[in-house]
Amino acid sequence: MGSPPVPDGRLNDAYPFTAVVGLDDLKLALLLNAVSPRVGGVLVRGEKGTAKSTVVRALAAQLPAVDTVAGCRFACDPDAPDPSCPDGPHERGVQPVRRPSALVELPVGASEDRVAGSLDVERALTEGVKAFEPGLLAAAHRGVLYVDEVNLLHDHLVDLLLDAAALGTCYVERESVSVRHAARFLLVGTMNPEEGELRPQLLDRFGLTVEVRASREPKERAEVVRRRLAFDADPAGFAARWAADETALAGRIAAARERLAGVRLPDERLEQIAAVCAGFEVDGLRADLVTANAALAHAAWHGRDEVTTDDVRAAARLALPHRRRRDPFDAPGLDESLLDDLLGEASPDDDPPPGGDDGGTGGSTPPPEGGEGGAEPPASAPEDGDRPGGANGGGERVASAAEPHAVPLLEVPGVGDGVAGRRSRSRTPRGRVVGARRPAAKVRDPHVVATMLAAAPHQRARGRTGAGLVLRPDDLRESDREGREGNLVLFVVDASGSMAARRRMTAVKTAVLSLLLDAYQRRDKIGLITFRGRTADLVLPPTSSVEAGAARLRALPTGGRTPLAAGLVRAAEVLRAERLRDPARRPLLVVVTDGRATAEGDVARAAGLLAGTAGIVVDCEDGPVRLGLAGRLAVRLGARLVPLRDLDGVVRDQRKAA
Repeated sequence: MGSPPVPDGRLNDAYPFTAVVGLDDLKLALLLNAVSPRVGGVLVRGEKGTAKSTVVRALAAQLPAVDTVAGCRFACDPDAPDPSCPDGPHERGVQPVRRPSALVELPVGASEDRVAGSLDVERALTEGVKAFEPGLLAAAHRGVLYVDEVNLLHDHLVDLLLDAAALGTCYVERESVSVRHAARFLLVGTMNPEEGELRPQLLDRFGLTVEVRASREPKERAEVVRRRLAFDADPAGFAARWAADETALAGRIAAARERLAGVRLPDERLEQIAAVCAGFEVDGLRADLVTANAALAHAAWHGRDEVTTDDVRAAARLALPHRRRRDPFDAPGLDESLLDDLLGEASPDDDPPPGGDDGGTGGSTPPPEGGEGGAEPPASAPEDGDRPGGANGGGERVASAAEPHAVPLLEVPGVGDGVAGRRSRSRTPRGRVVGARRPAAKVRDPHVVATMLAAAPHQRARGRTGAGLVLRPDDLRESDREGREGNLVLFVVDASGSMAARRRMTAVKTAVLSLLLDAYQRRDKIGLITFRGRTADLVLPPTSSVEAGAARLRALPTGGRTPLAAGLVRAAEVLRAERLRDPARRPLLVVVTDGRATAEGDVARAAGLLAGTAGIVVDCEDGPVRLGLAGRLAVRLGARLVPLRDLDGVVRDQRKAA
């Protein structure tokens, strides 16, 4: 990239601000979806600052324009209008209106009514008018729905996306009014895995996935900066420089779309796809369908009229990595040697080398080391017990951990107002109705009975003469709902020498891993503090990434003195900062220790800094003689005491029942 590239119709020629490993796979995944929307969308995983959003936005400019019915807010196709369109019915054969394919961005903090559409409740109650305002799903119909930081999307919005993606229809059901409209779109999401993973149901809805990371090559990075500076200096001139290539790329996408209908999928290739999906033990049959559609699109993109093994290989590399995860601690990836074994040796006559001039997006070249497909699996803890380690030496050890298991529900007392989740009681937009209240703004969830009761005493004064109630805006009441919220679970783990006994630390790590998995399933943020020697370290700042927490916990060494007070002080500092950053999310402090304090520090004073914080003390003390120090700590913190052995009580009870 030291000099301007030769125009070759590659996606990043239009917006060449990228120098990332995995970009060829990203371009290919986007192009396959542009050729065939049946592929099912793209999930782009990568570290921050890798131009994920830039490349995705570049795709919309290359998509062919669409014909719509004039005046239809739901982008109905004039040749096949939606019979249930709220703006319909539409007559066939009317003069269409051509417009560019829509790129609709769904903000992480969007409300449900903004996404699905909403009724004007005040007009419905006071005027009897059923006025529906379309949402983002309607705007994205026949276009691209782009969700940046999709892993941070609230659960209720995820549910809406799942329903729309599965059915191709958006349903709005409110107060005996039913509205539905078509919502078929190309779903594209970007995410930074450090901020947490996606729910498995939504992850499976993305047809393809790509892992990208910034290039470490200085010349490539310098060229990106050079081009960005050129764009800032003359945006119009910079865009004009690449206009011809954009036009050529759009033409090639349109030609591939026309060719797609004539591409044939032979039975032997379909059996290859089935063998690959079965060999990788993916769940369900969606992987087979996605791989088949992606292979057809890949063949059309390269100008072939029949799918080859090369097309199947390229499709499988993008469709299978995210479908092989068995739990949140597994990183997406694909063993390409196994893929080649499953595909078998391809005959040169049957499988010609990939054609076209896509600039390396054929998909048959394994990604670089450390990329999504060719990365070595992370080193796991030894299976045979403890091993020496740690930066400081001195007898430090790293204990292994067993498989995580189910744990009892640990929740914050009271009722909060945090984000939707599955741990503690909370007032949420979704859940069971527990009462009614006056609305603070526009009514989103009216309580009809409470509204009628508020209006009933004033009917004579308002001159009511007919059968209906005379309503005024101040009569309106909205539902008060109670559901569950996600919390900040801050783990404070004793890693001192008193915990270094092999069996005890293995049990501790297994218990904390189980609690981490539980936090993931309940939509919590997590943080991890460890204390040993003379200090306490925040090894994982509050995040939604349980993968990062599990990795740091498995590599945690033990040894040295026990600075319990330092650990509590560090926890108080972290919680104080998080209250400023996210005041609605209530914290749950989980201290894992045997209660010993052999380093300097006033434990009682440190515990006082955490007064009022909901807490759990996991007592790790074992043996025939016990000092009860963890129990005393729980009293000082006002926390619940849970013996370590009780965290696997759910598993034991299930075994007894079986």
